[in-house]
Formats: sequence, structure tokens, C-alpha cells
Amino acid sequence: MPADPEHIPGRPKPSRAVEVRRSARRRRTVSAYREGDRTVVLIPARMSEAEEQRWVTVMLDKLQAQENRRMPGDGELADRAERLSAQYLDGRARPSSVRWVTNQNTRWGSCTPAEGTIRLSHRLKGMPEYVIDYVLIHELAHLLVPGHGPGFWDLVGAYPRTERARGYLEGVVAGESLPFIPRPAPTSPPAGGD
Repeated sequence: MPADPEHIPGRPKPSRAVEVRRSARRRRTVSAYREGDRTVVLIPARMSEAEEQRWVTVMLDKLQAQENRRMPGDGELADRAERLSAQYLDGRARPSSVRWVTNQNTRWGSCTPAEGTIRLSHRLKGMPEYVIDYVLIHELAHLLVPGHGPGFWDLVGAYPRTERARGYLEGVVAGESLPFIPRPAPTSPPAGGD
């Protein structure tokens, strides 16, 4: 079985693919960002493979730390749901619990009105706050209206960033369904030639 070319020895396998992009214009700086299910690390073209591996490790750790700081815990999520209910639903939606779950890979959130529970997919972690707020509003509205009829969408529509958040999530889903086409390796100029 071939080794995973994107796995750094001695480090747990990342849950996302890592794409390293080298740039001749980049002199010293290294940066990284999330792009769908991939992490893109931008490095100077002159870096050795050992430097590349070291910087990929540093940048993956840095991105994860940023996402962990930005990611609210279950308690903060419940507080956020309470604020959103008060602001957009006249405080009528009162969940008994709101928490993150890792077993929802095809839905962004779910609600069990009979129990008053709301669960948000871990896939939302790292997404903009307005997107998480939209999913919370969507699930809070289900505490008041179980289906997806006009009354439900009237409640959800009270959140001013509904359409923007829906567009963002639709883009994520569309991006996940596209095939990954690797970029061709950069060609090096001939050595020592005129």
C-alpha cells in the first residue's frame, strides 16, 4: 500500500487533505487557509522538502488553534441560541439542550421538538458566525414549527442573513461534490543555461 504523500511522519493523519503551493514570488512568508476539505499552505519555491514539512506542521497547528479559539463550546452555543431566539423569535423557542455532534455528516443541524434538543454538525466548525447563527435559527424555528412550510420559512426569514448563509452552505456542498483535480507540478527553468 503506498504511503500517503500528504501525511507528515510522526504526526496524526490530518482529517483534511493538505495542498502545498510553491511560489517563486513568495520570498519569506508562509501562509495557510482552508479551502473546502483541503488545507492550502503557500510557501516560497526555494524551500527544501524538510523546511516544507516543518512549515506545514506549524501552519496546520496554527490554523487548528485559531479554529479552536473561534469555536464556541456547547454552553456558549446554548447561550447563543437563547440570544437568537430572543432577538428573532420573540424568545418563544426554548431548547432544553444545544450541542455539537460528530455523527451528522449529511445535515448541518437537527432538532427533536418533542425533547427540545438541537444538535449542530461539527462540520460547521470554522465557518463564519453568521452561518452557525443561521443553522441555529433554522433549528430553533423547528421547535415552533416542525415542517418546512411557509410558516417555518417566515420564522427563519426574520434572520437578516438567511439567504447569505444558505448560499454559503450551498457553495460548501457544491464544492464537496466537485472532483479534486491536482495542479500540475511547477516546471523549473533549465539550470545553467542562457
